[in-house]
Parts: sequence; structure tokens; C-alpha cells
Amino acid sequence: MIDQELLVSVGTYMERNRGHRNHVLAIAWSPDAKSLVSGDKDGKVCCWDPIKGELQGNPLTGHRKWITGNAWEPVHLNSPSRRFVTCSKDGDARIWDLKLRRSLICLSGHTRAVTCVKWGGDGTIYTGSEDCTIRMWETTQGKLKHVLKGHAHWVNSLSLSTEYVLRTGAFDHTGKEISSDEEMKRIALERYMKAKGKDSPERLVSGSDDFTLILWEPSVSLQPKTSLEASKEDRLTGHQKVVVNHVCFSPNGQWIASASFDHSVRLWNGTTGAFVARFLGHVRDVYQISWSADSRMLLSCSQDSTLKVWDIRTKTLKRDLAGHVAEVYAVDWSPDGEKVASGGKDKVLKLWKG
Repeated sequence: MIDQELLVSVGTYMERNRGHRNHVLAIAWSPDAKSLVSGDKDGKVCCWDPIKGELQGNPLTGHRKWITGNAWEPVHLNSPSRRFVTCSKDGDARIWDLKLRRSLICLSGHTRAVTCVKWGGDGTIYTGSEDCTIRMWETTQGKLKHVLKGHAHWVNSLSLSTEYVLRTGAFDHTGKEISSDEEMKRIALERYMKAKGKDSPERLVSGSDDFTLILWEPSVSLQPKTSLEASKEDRLTGHQKVVVNHVCFSPNGQWIASASFDHSVRLWNGTTGAFVARFLGHVRDVYQISWSADSRMLLSCSQDSTLKVWDIRTKTLKRDLAGHVAEVYAVDWSPDGEKVASGGKDKVLKLWKG
């Protein structure tokens, strides 16, 4: 349970003008849990040592507008973690190398802002955009592979059914110790193959300004997956005619959670897309959500400056976390399950201890 604030004011402009000097909009832990990356409204990317709470070198620059998302290369593809991808309002996504501290590849092709990005288990990068499309990229030369079309308005968020094991690598909620990079890569690959399933494709869900979610199986078809329990429709509907801001598969792939500007969080079946429950408690727009390692709890952050922990079994609010003094834009649960990071308009990155 997240119930104690561990560290505050990491990355404020008061630290010798280092770190973020504008709103923190995106954060992500590396799958080996050794680094934390955050992006801000100035288009700068900061790399952190999460143990010491210190900035690693100067902020990385390259994007011309603010950062809208970031994701790390799965550790079963490369260990230790070095490469990550960011996307921006400038219409591009960039692949970075943490060790070289520079941008390696610029993924260009969207005609409007890139709003979200995911790095898949087979190495494919997925980007969603205000141009209403989802694009699939290979990561050696940054070439476009496919374009997914189905939404009638901006694509705001993407999530993969294997996303949690991709983000957490070899770690699970048991807190096991990993002795080497080779062991981490081996265990991460085993977890990924188990999560994906022997004969099952990786599923992708997207959330949009058209008020809907769409399920995809990109390795099987470039068309939306038709729901078996939603009148055979290829869209998940239910949010009250407002933006679906964030979507996220649970670690076990059983659930999809969605956050919306209707102040609610909704729960869906991760395989069929059927609606399950609605969580009410936030009094303003809900921006992001993040799952606990065991899929039993869901964390949300909001314009109302709070984080809320929801119990999936009872479908009720379990804990209300107050501490930010302004809107909370981004939240992420650490791969080892011990901490939560949150950032927002107050220009502060907070770490919360479990």
C-alpha cells in the first residue's frame, strides 16, 4: 500500500537551475529499475538516479515542443536498459541512448502532434497521434511498418496487453533479487513469453477524443478487433461523451482501465472489451492511471491534485493521497513494486514509498 511520502522536490528549478523548470508531463522507470526518465513542457528530458534522487547529467534536448510520453526498450531485448523513446507535441518521436546521452533516431511521419508511445515485446514502437492514426515503427533505422486507422478523432493513449512485463522486466511483486544482467534478460524473456501466451497475439488498446476505446491485434490484423460481448462492435463505449485520456492493461492482462475527463475511471474486460465497473471519487479530470504489480490495485492522478488508490476486488476507493499543490499529470508504479512516482503542474517529482 502506498501510504507515505518518501521524497519531494526532486527536479525543481531551485536545484541550481538543473532539472525541470516547467510542468512535468511524463515519467517512466527503466525495466531494470536503475533509472527514471521524465519529460516536461519545455521539451526537455531528464534522467534520474531514483536511489539518490539526483539528476544524471544535464537535461537532454532535441524536441521542439513539450514531451507527451516516454517508454523504455524491453529489457529482454537489451540489458542493461539503455534505450528509451519519447514523443512530443512537435509531431516526432525520438529514440535515445542513456549511456551516450543523445538522440539516436527521429521517428517522423505523423502530420500532427504525437500524443503517446509504447515499445512492444517484438521491438516494434507504436505511436498515437492527433492525426487520428497509430503508427508502427521498426527501431534499427526508424522505418515505418504499418498504420492503424479506426478512430475518428485524436488518439490520446495506448497500452499493450504485455505492457507490464515489458516495463518491469525480471521483477515481480515477490521482490526477488537479480544477480546479473544476463539473469535479468533471461527472466524477463520468460515472463514476456508467458504473458503473451504460446498461441496468443499481443493486444493493443487505444483511447481517443472520440470518447471510445479500440482493441487491436496488430500481428493478426490491421483492423480493430471486434468485441464478442459488446454487440460485436469494434469500439468500447461508455465514457460520458468526453475525452478518454489514458488507457492501461493490468499486469495480468485481464483488465483494461481507462481514465477520462468525465472525472471517472472505468474498468473493462481485457480480452473481450466488455464493461465491468466505474470508479467515482475524483472531482476533476483524471489524467493517468497505473496498476500495482499484482493487479489488485489501481492508482489514478487528477486535476484535483490528488492520487487515489482503488481496490479492484471490491471496486472501491482504498486510499486518498494528497501532497501535490496543483494538478497531477503523470504517475508510475516502480517495477519492484516498492514506490510510486508522480509529477505535475507544481514542477515537483514525488516518490511515494509502499
